[in-house]
Amino acid sequence: MKFFIDTANLNDIQEAYDLGVLDGVTTNPSLMAKEGISGQENVMAHYKAICDIVDDNVSAEVIATDFDGMIKEGTALAKIDDKIVVKVPMIKDGVKAIKYFTNQGIRTNCTLVFSAGQALLAAKAGASYVSPFIGRLDDISYDGLQLIDQIVTIYQNYGFTTEVLAASIRHTMHLIQCSEIGADVVTCPLNVITSLLNHPLTDSGLAKFLADHAKSNG
Repeated sequence: MKFFIDTANLNDIQEAYDLGVLDGVTTNPSLMAKEGISGQENVMAHYKAICDIVDDNVSAEVIATDFDGMIKEGTALAKIDDKIVVKVPMIKDGVKAIKYFTNQGIRTNCTLVFSAGQALLAAKAGASYVSPFIGRLDDISYDGLQLIDQIVTIYQNYGFTTEVLAASIRHTMHLIQCSEIGADVVTCPLNVITSLLNHPLTDSGLAKFLADHAKSNG
């Protein structure tokens, strides 16, 4: 399973990278705004700064919702760095744009996916990644993990190469359950990844080892 961090914060990205388990980054306009990044030139420069930290897989989202606009923006984003994956919304023109980018050899991440049918369309168009939003489905009393399971099964049935990127991960159990189902990627905040480190028996065991060492070594 690949671990992506869902943020535009360079410090969090660097910390996740230094941990040695980071495979990529996902961003969106809301995350850029949260970091105070505005203006086309600043946004593009920030994407480049992210690419300079990680080894690969930086999802950069288009703002346009029409085909021509998405092609223009996505082409410009792809030129920033070979690590860029153009993030496209699951709408009709978005599916068309995914097909165009695929034919141009540009990787894509189809975002805002909330049904198996949408995921099937994205895969048919050649998306590199499809991003079902687990947490947002849970918020409306629909089992987001069930959707991940459906998509994984469909892709396996037909040999699609599109990777299932579980998004809107809220906590460590989401992450663990996605790994059990067989999602290819999870994207989440840094604290979800670092929370995997925690277990009370690890803490108590280490404390005892250190205490015993201190007793026997003065």
